[in-house]
Parts: sequence; structure tokens; C-alpha cells
Amino acid sequence: MKRISPMLLVLLLIFLLNGCAPADQGNGQSADYEGTKKLVVDILKTDEGKKAIEDVLNDDKTKAKLIMDEMVVKETIKGALNSKEAEDFWKKQFDDPKFAETFAKSMQKEHEKLMKELMKDPDYQKAMIEILKNPEMEKQITDALKTQKYREQMKTVMIETMGSPLFKAKMQDLLIKGAEELQKQGQAQGKEGGGSESGGDSGNSSGGQ
Repeated sequence: MKRISPMLLVLLLIFLLNGCAPADQGNGQSADYEGTKKLVVDILKTDEGKKAIEDVLNDDKTKAKLIMDEMVVKETIKGALNSKEAEDFWKKQFDDPKFAETFAKSMQKEHEKLMKELMKDPDYQKAMIEILKNPEMEKQITDALKTQKYREQMKTVMIETMGSPLFKAKMQDLLIKGAEELQKQGQAQGKEGGGSESGGDSGNSSGGQ
């Protein structure tokens, strides 16, 4: 059986509480409503109440109704997030360095995955190339490369890279291959020189005869 999410359970509780609300919110009726609400909450905390909720949630018709309500909630949340108030709220939150850092860390894996997917996209690659060709962007990159902080960072990266066992193994392979290539070239030149000398000796012998 598929587990019902906490959000759906909250929706059900809200539905039950709203069902207890009176049509006219007078003083006396308001007190009755508060009493009824407390009674419902107390009932839901008992084992019998919990069992009743489980039975209701296991009903196919209830599941279908809750799924529909969940879609409504999602659309409502989406609309709220796109509002001007939400935009101002998130701007204010991201002004807090601690919040921004925590949010960035929580989204790091998803961001890395998204970037990897985007790097494979031809349209994204084309857009990045256009951005890098922009004179202002080129100037900013050049200025950044000249800073002392960047140089120190690159120095640290290079030291760490050269100290890596993988890098050392790669360099060793390249040096061995380079030495082998030089040795082959030397042998080939030696053979060519030897052939020329042999040809010259043969010509001199023929001329003496």
C-alpha cells in the first residue's frame, strides 16, 4: 500500500475542523465552535481516532479526493510563490549570508546535475560562447585572472594537482612515451646517416677503378 504523505493527513484534519465551523460566527456560537474543535482534536489524539483516520485514508474514494486536493494545494502554492510578496520575501531571505549559504549547500548536488545536463545542450553551449565573446565579459574575466587572490588560488590548485598520485602517474607515462619517441627518432636518424655513408663509400670505390 502506498504511504499517505503528511500533507494529505493535514488536509484531512483541516477538512474535519472546517466541517465543525458554524455558519454564523456569533459570540455564543464561536465558543461552541472552539469547544467542538477541541473535542475533535482530542478525539484524533486517541488510538480510536488514529485508527478511524487510517480506515478513512485506506478508502479508495477518499484517496482519490485527497489526490485532487493535493493538486489544488500544489497550484495554490505555485501561485503564491510567483506573487510579488513571495518575491520580496525571498529577496530578503537571500540577503542573509547564512541562509544563502545553507540554501546553496542544500541545492549543490541538484545544481551540479543541472549544469552537467546543460553542458550537453547545444543551445546552452552556443549561448555560453556568445556570452564569453562579449567584450565586457571578456574584460571582467581578464581582470579576474590578474587578481592576486585568483593567482594564489591557481597556485594552490596546481600544487594540489601535481601532488596527486593520478597526476604523477600520468606525467610518468608521458615522460616514458616522450623518451621512447626520442629514442626511436635517434635510431631512425642513425640508420639514415649510416645509409648515406655507405652510398658515398660505394661511389668513391667505383671512381677509383
